[in-house]
Amino acid sequence: MTGVFLKRGEEARILKGHPWIFDNEIEKVEGNPDVGEAVSVFSHTRRFIGSGFFNPNSRIRIRVYSREDEKPDRDFFQRRISDALSYRRSVLKRESYRLIFGEADLLPGLIVDKFGDYLVLQTLAAGVDRCKELIADALMDALKPRGIYERNDVQVRELEGLPLLTGNLRGSCPTETEIEENGVRFIVDIASGQKTGHFLDQTENHAAIAPIVADKRVLDAFCHTGGFGLHAAHYGAAEVVSVDISLKAIQYLTRNAELNGLSASVKPQVANVFDLLRGLEAKGERFDTIILDPPAFCKSRSMVKSASRGYKEINLRAMKLLTPGGFLVTCSCSYHILPRLFMDIIADAAADGRRSVRIVEIRGQAKDHPILSGYEESQYLKCLILQVM
Repeated sequence: MTGVFLKRGEEARILKGHPWIFDNEIEKVEGNPDVGEAVSVFSHTRRFIGSGFFNPNSRIRIRVYSREDEKPDRDFFQRRISDALSYRRSVLKRESYRLIFGEADLLPGLIVDKFGDYLVLQTLAAGVDRCKELIADALMDALKPRGIYERNDVQVRELEGLPLLTGNLRGSCPTETEIEENGVRFIVDIASGQKTGHFLDQTENHAAIAPIVADKRVLDAFCHTGGFGLHAAHYGAAEVVSVDISLKAIQYLTRNAELNGLSASVKPQVANVFDLLRGLEAKGERFDTIILDPPAFCKSRSMVKSASRGYKEINLRAMKLLTPGGFLVTCSCSYHILPRLFMDIIADAAADGRRSVRIVEIRGQAKDHPILSGYEESQYLKCLILQVM
């Protein structure tokens, strides 16, 4: 394979496990590798570092897929997928989960979610996209799904110079399928739902709210299709006010509530959450438990300050809406809002609201979204369960 040589000292981060090599870290490239082609990476002193996918169109110039000198052939993908499947079967007892979590499964840029008998695939980087057919064959061999649906309609592909695509990759997939999560049933829009259709990374956090919602009045803000809110109703909440700005999300929430026989306790509402929280405060409304699971406010380092203000505002207003001793479940899926910063935002909100906060649990993403040592970007989801006094 083509050899790529790093500048002096740039190998340290890569040797510790980080799989990204940026354009400004490369000293020279021997040859003219094509977009997505596999290359061998060496230090300034010609020490072998690993094998990676090369993309001259991306600031992330190389995504390392192996510490060995090996090509990404069918046998390679079969081994990687087998390892990922074995891990999930060891730590999970459910039929729907994230099978491949990109770099954390040593397959950079590849996402595969399993929804029962169907797989939804995203190839978000040029290297794995170039190997898409090999990957699909290996997935069919390993799991024997009824179909694989391609959800390559995300804008991050454009940064890699890739087109936006959707459709059946193998077999025949319906536009919707049904899954069960912690005893709650969900209709998953695999063809056009957010991400791949369902947020599997929150599965264990959904279950964690059981002790703090029974017989309570619950506000589920940024509810999407009902992940937290339907679990709250399932676990015995007296009332769940579920709010999202997306009419489509609320329509799915309503269908999911009907599917589970929970319509009587779930009150769906289409609204801007920021406006709604201010309005509820003005009306003197109170809730026993409030759940905040917003979309990513921060997608780059340049947005950290503005995103921090947004997180602080919704958490401050939620604290003011809670009954004394009530519970706040607050999340951030923005990687750039680091755990320490998120804790500081919560502390600032509590100080401004003149409330004391007890930390009940510090949680993160589910085990099917593993965190890779040396690759801090894989630890992105923060979920705090707090008691506000």
